[in-house]
Amino acid sequence: MDSPWVKRYGGLSRRNTVLRACCVDLHLDFLAMKLPPSVMHSNEAETDRVADAPSDNWVYRLLPRWLWPYAQLARWDRPIGWQLLMWPCWWSVLLAANVAGDLPVDIFRIGYFLLLFALGAIAMRGAGCTYNDLVDYDIDHKVARTRSRPLPSGRVSRWQARIFIVLQALVGLLVLLQFNVFSIALGIGSLIIVAIYPFAKRFTDWPQFVLGLAFSWGALMGWAATFGRVDMAAIALYCGAILWTIGYDTIYAHQDKEDDELIGVRSTARLFGENTKQWLSGLYALAIIAIGVSCWLAGTPWVVYFGLVLAALMLVRQIIVVDIENAQQCLALFQSNNRVGGMIFASLFAGLLARIAGI
Repeated sequence: MDSPWVKRYGGLSRRNTVLRACCVDLHLDFLAMKLPPSVMHSNEAETDRVADAPSDNWVYRLLPRWLWPYAQLARWDRPIGWQLLMWPCWWSVLLAANVAGDLPVDIFRIGYFLLLFALGAIAMRGAGCTYNDLVDYDIDHKVARTRSRPLPSGRVSRWQARIFIVLQALVGLLVLLQFNVFSIALGIGSLIIVAIYPFAKRFTDWPQFVLGLAFSWGALMGWAATFGRVDMAAIALYCGAILWTIGYDTIYAHQDKEDDELIGVRSTARLFGENTKQWLSGLYALAIIAIGVSCWLAGTPWVVYFGLVLAALMLVRQIIVVDIENAQQCLALFQSNNRVGGMIFASLFAGLLARIAGI
């Protein structure tokens, strides 16, 4: 008959797994004692920093100390999130601007849309991260990388976090209201996916797919803001952005896979395991193909495809060098996708310039 310990931890028989699970329980018991923050999180409590963000960020140089926890909730100290959220929006704006026969090009409107989507990405990424931290309050206590965040460390209450979500959402709404009615309705529709995402890791091995649905929504928005509808070119771009998101967030999730296994959090990093490189090869290849199809459907100039080839080579490099056991490298490769997004944007911008020049 199985011992109580084996029953408790899902019938696992390997001794090291049980011992690791015991350590998690001991850590939670330690937290439950409600010792002073200086004991529980001595490093973070002294500096009010978080473990997974650079300590020399502008947030700590320019903002008053009482604002630090809110900046950390919104991830202002980690711009990679809003940048990755912004790129599909910007791609979509330029893809729409590249549509053949739609002359003259309205440079002012394009610039205005890019500014609005940048502001919206910062606001809604911050609101989404704050909401995610509220939902994951109990989980974040158990993961080494996240337990120093404002909510699990007790530097912000859940009530304060809810108020902060509302304030950020209002900024996002103000941005959304600058677009046409179709775009407003489309933007509001994305909130369903945003609301589901934090729970996805509890019921599916593909939470990165749900993240892709939410993070890639901008690929539809830029086109809708321009034309007041969604066409196949925008849908193909959306599919490409989803596949790209699954790929880069799988790399990111490899940082936490051991903790995730202990506490029952699911991810594509755990699902793919040692086959991660093969999965990344397929995901990234399909992403570039889908984006290329969107450009073909929109009738973009040939120079755009040259930029897509360069972006593809950047993704190939990620696949070749990734070491899924090296958390620091996984983070660096994840962040390098900002350059991939920038390359695709640059290729679409070059296409727009070629169109203006009549090339």
